[in-house]
Amino acid sequence: MKIDRFKMIASGYLLLIRNGKILLLRRFQTGYEDGKYSVPAGHVEDNESLLHSTCREICEEVGLVLKPKDLKLVHVMHRKSNDIRMDFFFTTDKKGLVPKNTEPHKADDLRWFFISKLPTNTIPYIRAAINKYRKKIFYSEFGWK
Repeated sequence: MKIDRFKMIASGYLLLIRNGKILLLRRFQTGYEDGKYSVPAGHVEDNESLLHSTCREICEEVGLVLKPKDLKLVHVMHRKSNDIRMDFFFTTDKKGLVPKNTEPHKADDLRWFFISKLPTNTIPYIRAAINKYRKKIFYSEFGWK
């Protein structure tokens, strides 16, 4: 008899930080947290590694070509929302990156903000992850009671 096991959704995020500023995009017409800022991110798809999916999603959203070796894991969040998720936050030191909004149908603004002064309409768990990163806290939990 086959046992159905619990499954979690995994996502990779890029904290692109330069000169005290972080790159944020404002969600638009996605059906999730529209009008709020997030960092470039995406879900791991079937038969895809976390690093490869993160690179793919970053390229799709902001046009940056990264390789898995370019990413450095800086924070992990175990998050409860409508479902259970594992969120992996990466940075990169790769030089010469010029992001652009390559999905204007999903994001209506792409801008640099001071990491110490995030917009008030930043998605709460994204704000929490950025603050944990700033405090050099590697792991956190969000949304659990």
